[in-house]
Amino acid sequence: MKKIEPYSGFEQGPIRPPSESGSLLIRATRNCPWNRCTFCGLYKDQRFSLRPVSHVLGDIDLIHGYIEEIKNGKTSVGPRDHTAFQAAANWVQNGMKSIFLQDSNSLIMKPADLVIILAYLKDRFPTAKRVTSYARSHTIARISDENLEKMARAGLNRIHIGMESADDRVLSLIHKGTNKETQIRAGKKVKQAGIELSEYFMPGIGGKRFSRENALETADALNQINPDFIRLRTLAIPNNVELFKDLSTGAFEPMGDPQVAEEILLFIQSLEGISSTIKSDHILNLFQEVEGRLPRDKNRMTSVIERFLSLDKEEQMLYQIGRRSGLFSRLDDLDDPTLRTYAEHNYSDFNVTPENIDSIVGKMMRRFI
Repeated sequence: MKKIEPYSGFEQGPIRPPSESGSLLIRATRNCPWNRCTFCGLYKDQRFSLRPVSHVLGDIDLIHGYIEEIKNGKTSVGPRDHTAFQAAANWVQNGMKSIFLQDSNSLIMKPADLVIILAYLKDRFPTAKRVTSYARSHTIARISDENLEKMARAGLNRIHIGMESADDRVLSLIHKGTNKETQIRAGKKVKQAGIELSEYFMPGIGGKRFSRENALETADALNQINPDFIRLRTLAIPNNVELFKDLSTGAFEPMGDPQVAEEILLFIQSLEGISSTIKSDHILNLFQEVEGRLPRDKNRMTSVIERFLSLDKEEQMLYQIGRRSGLFSRLDDLDDPTLRTYAEHNYSDFNVTPENIDSIVGKMMRRFI
């Protein structure tokens, strides 16, 4: 019998989706069981492990106890449990509405163990409306429909999947460890289980070579799945990932913002027959305002991108600098005199030219990873 490691206190992982910013973070697994994607450096050199169920339940009890103390007016705690107390305080402040299971793929746990955790969360925090998790499509495809339905009944009601692309050539190049068929099968299984599904699309991940294929194949897969949410996550390449080496050698040819905009436009134009909500909820995205429900808001979303592409080169570059420096959130910000002045100062300070704009933007985007 394997010896269970001793409980060493509350743990919190390094990441959660932006949409889970107000959620209580409960760490069920550590790091990533796959950890080979060429664009991701988050878990490099980190060993994956499953946390013992008793440890996860211990974390839940600790948070529950602190919440009761906070409700009774306690505002501080000793340094040993500061992280847990802060997590409890933040959750109380955000209304205690949602819980996110960390780290990258909680569904790799034994289904029975995950159901125990989900049931315990429901018992301890009955007012929470949503429990969510990241998961790999490869993992979900191997879970029986019966077990997925058990998870749903126990309280798991949203899953985030990093599809990134559904083009098999792109998936192979980035070592995603899955293919289009598996992505589609996994997405359909989640929906069939009655669980909300967020699928992530990564514009630019195919580079110049596979930009069109990345847009069309991913749109085709999502048309077959009809996820509740399609979330845009534009590619940025930090210098600690394998893809950066390919970038340095020229094996991977990145696209500039206008080319990525064309890819996103083609992608949205190719989404047909689905009722998904598109979200652009990340600072890496050029167009924060490209959000809406399909098919109702499709023309409004594409019109934003078409408007950007119709700008002259100087205006495009000014918007890029304004957006990448955090000044702009929408195209109309170009017409705001104050914001435009700040953006023009940055534009001048960076000595922006058509020849260096992509390099400057790449460096600015890496700050947000």
